[in-house]
Amino acid sequence: MAAVTAHLLTLPDSPALALALSIRAKALLFHDPRSLALLHQIERLARTEATVLLVGETGTGKELVARHVHQLSGRSGPFVAVNCGAFSEQLIDAELFGHEAGAYTGAAGARAGWFEAANGGTLFLDEIGDLPLALQVKLLRVLQERQVVRLGARRPVALDVRLVAATNVDLQRAVQAQHFRADLYYRLNVAPLALPPLRERQGDILPLARHFIGVYGPKLGLAHARLAPEAQAALLQHAWPGNIRELENVVHFALIVCRDGLVRREDLRLVGPAMTASAGGRPAPAQLPPLDAPPDAQERLAALFDTLLAERTPALYPLVEETLVRCAYEACNENQVRSARLLGVTRNTLRTLLKRHGLLVDALPHPGDDVLPAETDDHAKMSQAAATVRGPMSPGALRHEQPHP
Repeated sequence: MAAVTAHLLTLPDSPALALALSIRAKALLFHDPRSLALLHQIERLARTEATVLLVGETGTGKELVARHVHQLSGRSGPFVAVNCGAFSEQLIDAELFGHEAGAYTGAAGARAGWFEAANGGTLFLDEIGDLPLALQVKLLRVLQERQVVRLGARRPVALDVRLVAATNVDLQRAVQAQHFRADLYYRLNVAPLALPPLRERQGDILPLARHFIGVYGPKLGLAHARLAPEAQAALLQHAWPGNIRELENVVHFALIVCRDGLVRREDLRLVGPAMTASAGGRPAPAQLPPLDAPPDAQERLAALFDTLLAERTPALYPLVEETLVRCAYEACNENQVRSARLLGVTRNTLRTLLKRHGLLVDALPHPGDDVLPAETDDHAKMSQAAATVRGPMSPGALRHEQPHP
């Protein structure tokens, strides 16, 4: 066990950090061969001055790696961690770069920003992909010139800061979608480190689980708690979409409900797919639920939207709306009433959506369309609507004229 704990990283005990522990991994253990290879790479990069870009899923321990880089760097200054997604666009400028008194409404006095606070040390910028484009320009200038200018000031302040940035999104795709500046990406991507998800380093799962048992067991009066063999097998088979953070929560809950200090399989609250037995440790394909299972459908949609949001898909809302309406309309052979029923909206709402996305060529009922009870438009109103659609504006023009919601 001593050889394992030698490669264990944990967050320092701090009341300030305790307020945000729910959004980060509390421990990172290098026991799996892939993790040990990552540790050696971290140790080589840490002793340089290169900017480090950490890429990995949420909960893989990016902040712990950043702290380890700082500890090995030999820098005498502080380690300062900033979550770029935690501040509003109006405040993050002043938070990062500082401000002078009167620089904006409410700025009663001068204040140093996070760059100045980390002078001589390391600044960790988490969720760098959430940084607004306007601030990306300023960050690029700070990295190039090694100096910062506070809001409302003209005199620059020299900096000696090692930058470590982290993201859980594909910045290359964000660059292609024009959500992230290419020049800043290349400036940050000097020494990239990819943190593999927990499911791809199974040798770390049980040692980490035992670590969390050691953390929470004594607090719950279970000084000698242990994992039953079937519980160990279940932990190894789980896909861990929430990575280390999810494992910690699962172990904590299991210790609360277990009996006699023995964690059994039924004590584990494992949500999500198991992994396949094949090499690579990828989640097994989920079985498609029946069509009359709204909770599962909502979970599948949420998983898909999480992926699209992480990829910074541009104009996602109108894309989703148009795709949904188009698929329903085609599935119902362009029958408006059946399409409206399938989507759970009125036919008038459907017609508005069809117009918005240039799918309504003729406003007259499609052959075979029946009429919904709540919609008893007479023939004159239908003819007037049809004339309006067939007027000077083409369906393509309707798409440009009608703004997206």
